[in-house]
Amino acid sequence: MERSLINIISHTDLDGVVAAAVAWHALYPENAPLQIYLVGYGEVDNVVCDSIQSGRNVLILDLFCQKRETIDLIDSFFEGEPPICFDHHETTLQRWGNRPWLKIDTSSCAAKVYYDWLMAQDLPVNVKDRLVVLSDIVKVANDRDLWLGQIPESRLWQAMITMCGPWSVLCRLLANPSSSLTYGEHEATTSFVKEQEERFAEALKRVKRFGDELIVVGPELLQFGDVSDFCGLILDRSKNPPKVVAVANKKVTGEWAVSLRSRSGLAGKITGMLRDGKKVRGGGHGDAAALYFPPHYPLEQISESILSAIDLISEQEKPISMTLGEVLKSKLKQNEES
Repeated sequence: MERSLINIISHTDLDGVVAAAVAWHALYPENAPLQIYLVGYGEVDNVVCDSIQSGRNVLILDLFCQKRETIDLIDSFFEGEPPICFDHHETTLQRWGNRPWLKIDTSSCAAKVYYDWLMAQDLPVNVKDRLVVLSDIVKVANDRDLWLGQIPESRLWQAMITMCGPWSVLCRLLANPSSSLTYGEHEATTSFVKEQEERFAEALKRVKRFGDELIVVGPELLQFGDVSDFCGLILDRSKNPPKVVAVANKKVTGEWAVSLRSRSGLAGKITGMLRDGKKVRGGGHGDAAALYFPPHYPLEQISESILSAIDLISEQEKPISMTLGEVLKSKLKQNEES
């Protein structure tokens, strides 16, 4: 019987790249040939659908589909084998957490979710030996993605993603899975971080602030991969941080990619409120999410949409001064007294 090929589908950030590397080391060479896709939320549905419809098996890591039609396709495709999707985003848990093909843990990055699941399986000794050497880079990815700040090199690894692109870093981890940076890697990434700080200083002068609610960073002020560090600078190190930072950039297709960062779960709530799966897509977890708007949307309209979502969420979360039970008790007391 012909064996189905496996398509590994993962994200383009450090967590996604490390997750893809873990998958490769777990599956190669026994399951070769393998195909890897590193994609964003705007592309994942098409890749998953094309893979399944082509008769491929899929392994989805660190990002998830945006369209109900894709979920229905996975439901019909899944035959009760081990999970095929490993994620950690709060929005995925809320919408699809009951699916048997999904393994999710919001307390870890996706690479760690997948790695821990693998290490708990009854794998051949040679496969576990290949995976053991990845434990340190998985910790680095977890430190970076959860903003733990316990491993200084995690920022340098993210700088590698920004400098070289996700595919180059994936190649590095396939050839050498060690989390220890070489002398040249350390020198280059350290220099890059210094230059990044200079870009941040210039971007701070040109951001647009909407009161205490929102700061919007326009296109071409930051490079790919700058977002998390820049937003951390505003949210964690400024005297008067806003509730949300939005970094907007235009993709090659003209579509807007808007990265949202917060510190109280607001980014994920905004994403859940504004995405409709058609014109506006998006996903992520509580404090790190992304929305994708059509090219014809002006940045002002995008900003107003985010502000409206913040206002509506704030209204919804305001404590009610008197509950229905309290109202009824008060009414009964009034009747008794009269």
